Amino acid sequence: MKKFDDDRYISHLSIDCVIFGYRDKELKVLISKFKFGKGSWSLPGGYILKTEGIDKAASRILKERTGLENIYLEQFRVFGDENRIVNSRYKDTIKSELTKFDPQRFDADVTDWLTSRFVCIGYYALVDISKVNPQNGEFDEYLEWRSIRDLPEMIHDHSEILTVALDALRQNLDQKLIGFNLLPETFTMREVQELYEAVYNRPFVITNFQKKILDLNVLERLEKKFTGAANKAPYLYRFKK
Repeated sequence: MKKFDDDRYISHLSIDCVIFGYRDKELKVLISKFKFGKGSWSLPGGYILKTEGIDKAASRILKERTGLENIYLEQFRVFGDENRIVNSRYKDTIKSELTKFDPQRFDADVTDWLTSRFVCIGYYALVDISKVNPQNGEFDEYLEWRSIRDLPEMIHDHSEILTVALDALRQNLDQKLIGFNLLPETFTMREVQELYEAVYNRPFVITNFQKKILDLNVLERLEKKFTGAANKAPYLYRFKK
């Protein structure tokens, strides 16, 4: 295996992606069991080629991990603390294990590059979990969907990055009407409410919530969802084209 080619990438600049999905009335995030460092977890991420822009790099990284294209993607913050990696308690372990794993591919120069200071550009993505085919990156043992209420400790400042991404998602849910990216093409009002409750981690009063959503004037009402008595069946909705 040839040496890791760090010369292809912009030095000291990386991307970490918070990939949100929704299933079983829970908001979930796709995280990586890091290959190096026992019990270590991280956000899916990568580096930026010298020949591509940062949005294109983020889309490429997401496609490599999910198999999906043209998904909702938003940059939410840059994380530039000078100590975010160089003073991380994971740094020495990762550096040591990279060298042991493949000393030719990850020599001293490469491991120094990988564990030096990096400014991280944070993106979050919203995906339909049923369409995702998780693919391991070079540093992943495996990828796993986890509830935002059941997350392990993650390397470096990845827990902070995820927290900030969740705050950004909550702030944008109404303003940019992005929550519908987490639902199937058609859905009931109850399913919309359950999504909001999962994102905000709190209940909503059904009558107030329904009025709020309908007042946004972004939904098209379809036929009733025929389960049980017709007069009790909920209406189906879809996002207006």
